[in-house]
Amino acid sequence: MVRSGLLAVAALLAGCGAAVDPDRPASAQAFPKADRPVAPIVSTRWSTEEARDRVNEAEGIMDLAGIRPGMTVADIGAGEGYYTVRLAKRVGPEGRVLAQDILAEVIDALGRRVTREDWKNVSLKLGTVDDPKLPANSFDRVLMVHMYHEISEPYAFLWNLHPALKKDGEVIVVDANRPTEQHGTPPRLLACEFAAVGYRLEQVIARPSAGGYLARFRKIAARPRPDSIVPCALRD
Repeated sequence: MVRSGLLAVAALLAGCGAAVDPDRPASAQAFPKADRPVAPIVSTRWSTEEARDRVNEAEGIMDLAGIRPGMTVADIGAGEGYYTVRLAKRVGPEGRVLAQDILAEVIDALGRRVTREDWKNVSLKLGTVDDPKLPANSFDRVLMVHMYHEISEPYAFLWNLHPALKKDGEVIVVDANRPTEQHGTPPRLLACEFAAVGYRLEQVIARPSAGGYLARFRKIAARPRPDSIVPCALRD
């Protein structure tokens, strides 16, 4: 119902003569465009798993994120599955991990790894640039590690993510404190984009061993109408 409504809005905008960007998905046309550069996806790997484990990256991030046995967690932009399999081990057989990516070939390769390593508590999901396609009211934590700067439709993406969180759920972003075109996201800009869609920044923690910082968000308000969202400028 929500998706069909957004498509109808996009069609209405086109019919009214409103500017339609052919490079954007139809389902994102009702949302403002990001007023900042978007980093290209250049690799599914931020660093090698061995190098990341040497600095205890995943364990440290999961500790700070409060990942516990029995939780349901989404790994957005899962790539080769570095966090996926470590999350699966942490939440245990009573927990669940949903690994999501927007590239079908990445999901296929990760599926082979999940099968090969026999992670029975992991499922896979193919998302889109403006919608992670997660089930509603399902997740205690949503992790977005070194990928937020690659989201080309942040307002539509965060708006569609909003219903997937449980009441006390949190979104955990790990990124570098540098401009988006340099594959990072300044914390002020990150907080502004989340706030525009009904989230509140709870904490920012420097995490050099993970390449930057960790930010925790909770949803504190109902989602705004897409056409009422005010985009954040780089100076915000």
